[in-house]
Amino acid sequence: MEKTTTDVYWTDLKHPKFGDQPLYLAATKQGFCRITWPSESFDTLTTWVIKHIPGATLINDQEPLSEYVGQLKEYLEGTRQTFDLPLDMRGTKFQTAVWQALTHIPYGETRSYSDIAGEVGSPAAVRAVGTANGANPIPIVVPCHRVIGKNSALTGFRGGLQVKQELLRLEGFEDFTLKGHARFQF
Repeated sequence: MEKTTTDVYWTDLKHPKFGDQPLYLAATKQGFCRITWPSESFDTLTTWVIKHIPGATLINDQEPLSEYVGQLKEYLEGTRQTFDLPLDMRGTKFQTAVWQALTHIPYGETRSYSDIAGEVGSPAAVRAVGTANGANPIPIVVPCHRVIGKNSALTGFRGGLQVKQELLRLEGFEDFTLKGHARFQF
C-alpha cells in the first residue's frame, strides 16, 4: 500500500510592520495551517510541519498562498477587519476549541483568558486556555493577540509584547497595561 503525503505550500511575507523579518506562511489543500512570527525562523515552520503533519512535503510556491498573503497584507495595512480563509487547525480537541473561540472575537475588541475558558465550557481552565492561545499556529488570522489579562493587562505573548501592542494599535487600541508595569500610551 502506497503512503499518501500531504503537500504543505509555503511562502514568506515581508511587511514594514515587522521590519526586515519575514513571516512564513503555510497552507495545505484544506487551508491555512501556520504563520510564524517575525522572531521565528524558517526552521520553526519546518519543525512545526514535521511534528503536526508527519510525512508532509514542504513546497515553496506562492501561488496557492496568494489569497492568504493578500488578506494578511490588507489587514496589516488597515483595510481588512475580517478574514475569509479556510483554516486547517492542527491541535488537540481542547486547543482547536480555544482557537475556534478566538475566531469569534471581533476586530477591535478583546477578551480575557477567563472569558475564553467560559466560552469553551471549561471556566476553571484559564491557564490551559493561555497555553492553547500560545500554541496557536495561525496567529493574526486566529486572533490570539486579542486575548488579554482579566485586569486588561497585556501578558505573555509568543510573538512578543511589542508585536501584540502593534496589532492591537492597528485595531484602534491606544492605551495598554503591561503585566507588572504602569499604564502607558503609544
